[in-house]
Amino acid sequence: MTTIDRKPIGDDRGFLCRLYSDNEISRFGFSKGIAQINHTMTVKCGTVRGMHFQHPPHAEVKLVLCIRGSVYDVAVDLRAGSPTFLRWHGEILSADNNRALLIPEGFAHGFQSLEDNVELIYLHSAAYEPAAEGGVHHADPRINIDWPLPVADLSARDNSHDMIGDDFEGILL
Repeated sequence: MTTIDRKPIGDDRGFLCRLYSDNEISRFGFSKGIAQINHTMTVKCGTVRGMHFQHPPHAEVKLVLCIRGSVYDVAVDLRAGSPTFLRWHGEILSADNNRALLIPEGFAHGFQSLEDNVELIYLHSAAYEPAAEGGVHHADPRINIDWPLPVADLSARDNSHDMIGDDFEGILL
C-alpha cells in the first residue's frame, strides 16, 4: 500500500491536479492500466462502506482519491503468506490534503466518511466481476479496525460480510 501526495499547481484562478498519469503511477505498482473508474458520494458522516475486494483472477489494484470532504480510508492485507497478513492501514484522504491511496491486489478496501456529502474517485485495474466479489466485515475482531467515529450507517450487504474464520489462510495471487 502506498500513500501518494498529489501536488496541485495553482494560482488565483484555482488549480490543476493530475488524477492519473501512467508515467508517474507505474513507479508505485499501478502498471496494468485502468479498466474501470467509479465515482461515489456518501451522504452521512460516520457511514462505513466496505470492506471489498475481488478474488483472482479478477483481483485489482485501486487508486482512491477524495474529491469532496474527507474520509478515513482503510486497506486490509489478505494476501496469503504476506508478512502483514490481516493487518490494516488507514489514511485520511480529503479534498484539501490531495492525498491518494494506492491499494494493491489482495487487499480489502473500505472507508468511513468524516463529513456529510463526501465524494471519492476510484481507478481500478480490473473491471467489477460479481462472481469474484469478496468482503470482510468492518467490525471483524481478527482485524480490529479502529474507526475514528461510531459507525452511523452501513449497507445490509456490507453488514452481511462474514467474519474471518480461524482457517482463513489468505488469498493466493
